[in-house]
Amino acid sequence: MKISFESSSDAQIQAMIVDDGVSLPEAAEVLDKASGGLLTEALCAERFTGKVGQQAIVVMPSAVETRRVVLVGGGKPADRKAATYERIGAELIKSQSMSGFKSLALTVSEAEHAASAAAGAKLAAYRFDTYFTKLKDEQKPSLTSFAVITADPGAAQEAFVPLDAETAGTSLARDLMNEPPNVLYPENFAARAKALEVEGLEVEILGEAQMEALGMGSLLGVGQGSIRESQMAIMKWSGGGREDPVCLVGKGVCFDTGGISLKPGASMEDMKGDMGGAAAVTGTMLALAKRKAKANVIGLIGLVENMPDGNAIRPGDILTSASGQTIEVQNTDAEGRLVLADVLWYAQEHFKPRAIVDLATLTGAIVISLGHEHAGLFSNSDELAGALSAASETSGEKVWRLPMGETYDGLLKSKFADMRNIGGRAAGSITAAQFLKRFVKDGQAWAHLDIAGVAWREGSKPASDPSWPSGFGPRLLSRWIAENYEG
Repeated sequence: MKISFESSSDAQIQAMIVDDGVSLPEAAEVLDKASGGLLTEALCAERFTGKVGQQAIVVMPSAVETRRVVLVGGGKPADRKAATYERIGAELIKSQSMSGFKSLALTVSEAEHAASAAAGAKLAAYRFDTYFTKLKDEQKPSLTSFAVITADPGAAQEAFVPLDAETAGTSLARDLMNEPPNVLYPENFAARAKALEVEGLEVEILGEAQMEALGMGSLLGVGQGSIRESQMAIMKWSGGGREDPVCLVGKGVCFDTGGISLKPGASMEDMKGDMGGAAAVTGTMLALAKRKAKANVIGLIGLVENMPDGNAIRPGDILTSASGQTIEVQNTDAEGRLVLADVLWYAQEHFKPRAIVDLATLTGAIVISLGHEHAGLFSNSDELAGALSAASETSGEKVWRLPMGETYDGLLKSKFADMRNIGGRAAGSITAAQFLKRFVKDGQAWAHLDIAGVAWREGSKPASDPSWPSGFGPRLLSRWIAENYEG
């Protein structure tokens, strides 16, 4: 869908924001007069109060060039934030994309607010129709253009540039998670990361032989039951001069059966999304490249399949990680942390990062704790945790910090190795974070985001999240980098 910023528009559908208390906006008065007062009548007849989320839709007389008017509740002007305008843009697309009309325009006076509305529209317009072969025309969106009418179109376009980059990253993350696992396996995922070099990234791919030489027995152990070769993709964006980089690390389990500790069959198809952390990192790297971020950032993703083959790791096996620490595998379905352990170590050994943030659909326990509204945030740095929390407020991708501490370490004790890979039912998300912390060097600022509850959501979802996966991560991380590492 084409998005533009204009000083006027002859779109077939015209949308205007109405303040709480029902005052017809000035932009709507001409259309109200042309329609013989239909807009005013609609506000009264539909019990429209102007609250955020309300819409009154008016079909215009045939003599009027505008075919439809949508009056959109905007709430109280003093209470409107960027998220309000994003919601308005998204809900307009949700309600009108299948209307049969091709063009839609929304009037928003201020440039930054116009940009936010456009970002919401772009997020809501996302579709993944790749594998449908018999869609009828009425099953496809009719809208092809969304114009935002604003006082300064140039300023709005400039404000939209970083938001547009972030939504591109979100869309890529969604695409990756939506792909079926017979298409997006580790080598294919790595190839898609490599293809981002056209955007200005430098991408290196490590195969199993190279990772074995590096001693990455923890990651390789997870993938040894699959016929698909495990991979690690390293994506570099160098926009910050000689500054040490920030590292982003993503769990990329392209399909997770649970291995020998096999998952129940119900909803196992969702485990194609167990690479949500890797999708988030890849989407973030695209966003940074598209907006030419003035920072040095390295994205590292460990890509494996966890399958129950005769060569798969067994409960009771002991793996040696790249750090030299040994891990007793007590449950092969606690595999994501085994992948992250080696990638975290590689990042520190090779790049001396200013900060590391890892993302993973790591534990079902985080869904029990936080539902589908917040990602779990764990960190050894109050400063880093605070910066991520602040970015979550401005980006709309919410995080909530949970505790860590040595008192949880006893749950990871093993009789046969340096640690075991599970800590039992109690504090499952915390013990997973405590496990990862053992692969973070002293003095290294690090944060772990458990995104199992937000990578895909059940039940009611906002209009800006129209697909199975949310694409969580790129907007949060791009905003965090912009606010803390760019000038």
